[in-house]
Amino acid sequence: MLTSVIISVIAGTICLLLAIFNQKNASLRITMGIIGIVLLFYGGYGYGSLNLLPVIETYDTGNTVAVEYPITKVQVISPVEGDSVSCRILTMGVYPENHEKDIWVLLKPSDNKFYPQSDYTNTSYKENGKWQVVTRFGGDQGEAYDLYVYEADKAASQFFSETIAQWKEADDYEGLQQQELPAGIKEIDRKQVHLARNCRGIH
Repeated sequence: MLTSVIISVIAGTICLLLAIFNQKNASLRITMGIIGIVLLFYGGYGYGSLNLLPVIETYDTGNTVAVEYPITKVQVISPVEGDSVSCRILTMGVYPENHEKDIWVLLKPSDNKFYPQSDYTNTSYKENGKWQVVTRFGGDQGEAYDLYVYEADKAASQFFSETIAQWKEADDYEGLQQQELPAGIKEIDRKQVHLARNCRGIH
């Protein structure tokens, strides 16, 4: 398929060049021009089919609370306790200067298992005193979730990252039991939220 696309683009380009530089035969110029344009369109369409643009993940933000100053500890500013949330939200907050530990968000739905959340870096994104992570829900409308925020040392952070990688490879997100959580984590905050709509099967 890729070979035919390349050939179409090359042939189309040649036809267009012949149409441009052929000054003697007007009908031949028109014919070659049309063929060249058709071949280039085919090549462009074929290339687009082979190289699909990645799907951009979208998310909503929940309600927020005001930041408590001075910032002496990690704070969660969204979502808030009792929020009705969408299937993908941005959990976010602030952290004090010189804070070095990773920040992890774990969801605990009605099955009482823990599901670490991550974006493409596998940890919450931190910059200039603010942190955030895309948080994905997969339950039924009205289902209650406990949203935990933890500080994690390097070993605990590595455990969560490796766990997520294994789940992705197996395409089986089985969750973690309480006793499976690593020792190097410290709970910062906990919120209970509810799903505003059915999110099952959309991930």
